[in-house]
Formats: sequence, structure tokens, C-alpha cells
Amino acid sequence: MSKLKSKILVVDDNAGIRSALKILLPMRFAEVELIASPKVLMETMRTFKPDVVLLDMNFETDINTGNEGLFWLSELKRDFPEVEVVLFTAYADIALAVEGMKRGAFDFVVKPWDNAKLLGILEEACKKHRKVTGKASIAEPAPMMRWGESDAMQQLRAMVEKVAPTDATVLITGENGTGKDVLANEIHRLSSRATKPMVGVDIGAITDTLFESEMFGHVKGAFTDAHADHIGKFEQANGTTLFLDEIGNVPLAQQAKLLSATRFQCPSTSA
Repeated sequence: MSKLKSKILVVDDNAGIRSALKILLPMRFAEVELIASPKVLMETMRTFKPDVVLLDMNFETDINTGNEGLFWLSELKRDFPEVEVVLFTAYADIALAVEGMKRGAFDFVVKPWDNAKLLGILEEACKKHRKVTGKASIAEPAPMMRWGESDAMQQLRAMVEKVAPTDATVLITGENGTGKDVLANEIHRLSSRATKPMVGVDIGAITDTLFESEMFGHVKGAFTDAHADHIGKFEQANGTTLFLDEIGNVPLAQQAKLLSATRFQCPSTSA
């Protein structure tokens, strides 16, 4: 997987979480800064100049309303409107997510997190930041996949090399842990879209109420709480590959909508 030349700032008072992210995030992003308190957030913003902030929602013990996170989100969007903010909390609350989006958050991640989903969201946030600021979308080339020598692996490799240069929609099946996401990255690496980062989303984890908004986006005023335009995953993946993870967990009604979209939208890889 390629490493993006982007800067991520993590704000979380949990030392264990900071330690885990200190290992995970540098695998994908060029620079990562981690701070324990929002009291030094604004100063760090000026010195570190991140592209994306991963912001915890709660810092005071036994207070889980998310109001602290919303306050600091508003402060960030006021002083650094071009920086994308991803909210981070252990308490899933749709109303809180909607309020965060109204105040300009890019997305909402619930702890404990899925590594691939978290990285995918941060990558998409970095891509939007580059689009807004006009920064070049530069990434180091992804490493080649290490193929086994068995006949089955060689047959799979031949199939991947055949389909990767096309714009075909690809379905990857297999048991958990077999590396479907790794294969998706290899298809993307060999495609003509490899100069742009692949957009990945754990589609099975998106709630029914947020499904259409997250996948297809919405414009300001489209519904009651739509106070700003929101770019959906399909639009974020314009010109690159869209990886829909855990597509089998999506209700049939939503799968029908995805089927209609993939007929006319960007090349996609599903697992």
C-alpha cells in the first residue's frame, strides 16, 4: 500500500489509543502528530499544519455528551476551514454524527475502530483537503503484491493482471482474513487509476439512515438536517477506484441502489 504525503493530527486523551495510532497511521501517512489535550490544539495546528485532524469527542472523565468535540470542531472550522476533521468517539450516536456533519466534520468514526475503515476515511479526507487547497496528489508507488508459487495463486495473478487495466466492476469473495483488501489494492495498483489513492469504505457498517447520504452525497437543503453540501463516496472516488468492503452485509434494497450506481459511475471493487 502506498504512503500518502499527508499530515495527520490526532487529538485523544487515551494513551493506549495514541500508542496504537502511532504505529498504524505512519504506515499510510508521511507525518503523524499525536496530542493528549485540546488545550494545545490550536497552537499545534499553527506549528504542525496538518491536512486532517482526527478529533476525540470526549476529554472529561465520565462526560460522554460529545459537546467538547463539537466545540473544538467549531473552533477548528472557524480558524482553519480548509482542514478536514474526522470525529472519533467510543459512543455511537446518530444525532451526534449529524450535528458533527452540520458543523463541517468530514466523517465520524466509532471506537473500537476497524483499521482499514479508519485509514480509508482519513485517506478520503486527505484527498478532499488536496482538492480544496490545490495541493498535488502525490503518493509513493504501492509495493507489488507477493504472489505464491501454487497453480491457484498463479491463475489468480493472471486474472488480476487481465482485469486491472479495464474499468470493469470486480467482485472479490473469500473467508475473513484471506486478504480480499490486499487483492483489491493490487488491482488498483495495476490500473490506470493508480496515481490516485483508492477510496475504501466499510459499507456494511453504514446505517440505513445515513446510507444514501454517505454513498451518494447530498446538497444543502435536501432534507431537514442538510445544512451544507456533503460529497458522497462515489464522487470522492471520481477518477480512481472505489473499494466497497463487506458488501454482503448491505440490505437488498440498498444493494439495488448500488447496482444502479455502479453501472454509470467509477470502477469499483467489492468484497
